[in-house]
Amino acid sequence: MDYYYNTPLALLLAWTLVQGFNLLVTLTRSRNRKLPPGPFPLPIIGNLHLLGNQPHKSLAKLADFHGPIMRLNLGQITTVVISSSNMAKQVLQKQDSAFSSRSIPDIVKEENFHMFSVGWLPASHPQWRTLRKIMTSHIFSINKLDASQHLRYKKIQELVGYCERSSQMGEAVDIGAAIFRTMLNLLSNTLFSKDLADPYENSGEEFKELMEGMMMDMGKPKLVDYFPVLKIVHPQGLRQYNSRLGKLLKLFYGFINERLEIRKSPNYQNTDVLDALITTSEQNPQEIDHMHIATMCLVSYLSIFYFLID
Repeated sequence: MDYYYNTPLALLLAWTLVQGFNLLVTLTRSRNRKLPPGPFPLPIIGNLHLLGNQPHKSLAKLADFHGPIMRLNLGQITTVVISSSNMAKQVLQKQDSAFSSRSIPDIVKEENFHMFSVGWLPASHPQWRTLRKIMTSHIFSINKLDASQHLRYKKIQELVGYCERSSQMGEAVDIGAAIFRTMLNLLSNTLFSKDLADPYENSGEEFKELMEGMMMDMGKPKLVDYFPVLKIVHPQGLRQYNSRLGKLLKLFYGFINERLEIRKSPNYQNTDVLDALITTSEQNPQEIDHMHIATMCLVSYLSIFYFLID
């Protein structure tokens, strides 16, 4: 019986000793590395305690003391903070190729999602250039935007019609929800030539909740991102994230499989984005497959959703 009580304590003690050793190694190495100045890190947590509930304000105060370029140890992760417009210009414009990659949250690595997304692949990766080229030519090109002008007009008319009908019936209009449905259907028609929500009803809430959950899961700080050693423990929110990701990818896979069946018809004709992506996949299967297509659709929706809530 004592074994079960002593084991967690022994594991905690061992983990503390490992973290203390890592801190000593980090401090010893940092003396020989050209790192910017920063506050002295505490054992194990580093400088996490200095961030507080409003990290942007805390970082601004620290920058007043340590300068426009400073180093913070966030758990086991060494972080460089830029706090001036001149330094930001150097990083984002003049040295952008060296700083273009981003740290990937551990939760995004589930199902290798980061390996299929232009949002997470490093700019130096050949797959990133391939996906960016495909998205630029088939989704965000000027010709595609011009060709969908009539579609945008139609969706705006549906939004106005919904507001007029609600006014005549004396019903309150949730403008945020109505705009979300309009943007959702505009993108879904551009990609798949179909609506995902009824423009005249309060629908699309499940999809919205899934997108909100995905954004929260990817943006919320997690211990495993600051203490990689905790990967052996089930990460925070992983089960919910996998559930949401699985439902969204299943939805897009359904559209892909449905389109593949329709394309078998000899009289089939379509020129939407999904059709162009499937054609590209059939011509160059080594560059893009169905997983890439589903992920690009998801990234497109996440981008629109981020724009709406920003």
